[in-house]
Amino acid sequence: MSSLPDPIQEGLTRGWQVRGGEHGALPAEVTVDVAIIGSGAGGGITAEMLSKAGLKVLVIEEGPLRSSRHFRQREAEAYPQLYQESAGRKTADKGITILQGRCVGGSTTVNWTSSFRTPPGTLAYWQQHYGLADLSAEQMAPWFAQAEKRLNVSDWHTAPNANNTVLERGAAKLGIKAPHIRRNVKGCWNLGSCGMGCPTNAKQSMLVTTLPAALEAGAQLFVQTRVQRLEHDGQSIQALHCVPVSLNSAAQPGACVVKAQHVVLAGGAINSPALLLRSQAPDPHGLLGRRTFLHPTVGTSAQFDERIEGWAGAPQSIYSDHYLEAQAITGPVGFKLEAPPLYPVIMATTMAGFGPGMAQQLKDFPHTQVLLALLRDGFHPDAPGGQVQLRSDGSPVLDYPLTATLMDGVRRAYLAMAEIQFAAGARSVLPLHEQAAPYKSWAEAKAAIQALDYRPLSTRVVSAHVMGGCNLAGNEQLGVCRPDGQHWQLQNLSVHDGSLFPTSIGANPQLSIYGLVTRLTSGLAQRLTGQAVQLV
Repeated sequence: MSSLPDPIQEGLTRGWQVRGGEHGALPAEVTVDVAIIGSGAGGGITAEMLSKAGLKVLVIEEGPLRSSRHFRQREAEAYPQLYQESAGRKTADKGITILQGRCVGGSTTVNWTSSFRTPPGTLAYWQQHYGLADLSAEQMAPWFAQAEKRLNVSDWHTAPNANNTVLERGAAKLGIKAPHIRRNVKGCWNLGSCGMGCPTNAKQSMLVTTLPAALEAGAQLFVQTRVQRLEHDGQSIQALHCVPVSLNSAAQPGACVVKAQHVVLAGGAINSPALLLRSQAPDPHGLLGRRTFLHPTVGTSAQFDERIEGWAGAPQSIYSDHYLEAQAITGPVGFKLEAPPLYPVIMATTMAGFGPGMAQQLKDFPHTQVLLALLRDGFHPDAPGGQVQLRSDGSPVLDYPLTATLMDGVRRAYLAMAEIQFAAGARSVLPLHEQAAPYKSWAEAKAAIQALDYRPLSTRVVSAHVMGGCNLAGNEQLGVCRPDGQHWQLQNLSVHDGSLFPTSIGANPQLSIYGLVTRLTSGLAQRLTGQAVQLV
């Protein structure tokens, strides 16, 4: 892979304005038109559009700048460099492991490329309950279309890998719809290592699309730089106080003060609310950091006679919304079914058991298939999400209770996934639960799954989708931000990331962020410059 062109290195050679870490010390002070905190889905889109509008833009990213020459398909290198807390971020009770990016491009650099528009039912719920009258599916369609064109979101015509084929085959046997997933890739090599950064630059992440465009237009980028707090008077932000950080996010000597006409917070759910909490931002209705959602995700592994090799091929290409559509959105928690890539370290740290049992699971790894169920939280009264809090050192932690309603969804998800896997020809199925064992038939699995004790830590729960905490709403008693993304109390602060969502999405959220932020940034550019700007 080292012989392939690296557009990031080429840009640096051309003179992109990048500081921090190995790229040089931060200045003591800098003044710009717009400071964007975070370089993921929201920050990248915002940076390109505002740079196109002629504004002097600075993007501030806590993680390092890594590119295709660094992406060697090795988990031991990727997780410490590219993920929050080395891919070990957890909720307060350790009951849920959270995968979030911490690098230039954020989670778009390490996600699995699944691209879904926000489901119409989710948008309709927001309109009804949060006063977001302008966010119908029809009104959002042109903004999604812009993002899809810019980021090459398109149908994936290559045959699914064996891991995804199991979902497709089992669903067909049961009469369940299992469509193909659209992906944001261009010239994909079908390697399967998307979660460790794309070594061929095929994934159309912010790292290789919007951020290079912004840098070419004159934007600045600070990396390995954390915004510790926002200095404000309760009505507007006067300055951003930043510190350089090491690769493991430990603060280093030095400081930088950033002054900006407007600030865009795009650090992602958890980090964006945490910065506002550290800064003691106005929160008159006690909403900041609350209603933070995870799509709590559980899995079942299955053994097949044939080799599955779930680490190879496009990570996710088949899905089913059958169990989302089977009941009302406010009823029992529904779930989306997908098949994840199977990487050895992630697999080993997520599977249940220990000792000889775990050793046997790893021995069987080439024949292992896994299904995931993403629970749609935020709609049922007993699934209100969690709350971002601060530790004594100011770092964030999410307190997220796994309620009885969520655990009922887990039980139903285990049953659905096991039935599909047996229908696809599995010789055994193992729910990722400490009390579970490999079950040899659907009848045996059904009885055992019903009898499991569903509690945190015994039930293995993960998440790669963090949403909410700074939600949009039509009035300030229901949300942290206005429908245009501006903070209700701080007039020169906008939030442009997944923390804006009033509930979870019910689908992988990257395209939801892209479409919404394209719309919000178009409006922001109009307010700041008087000119209309489009992404494409």
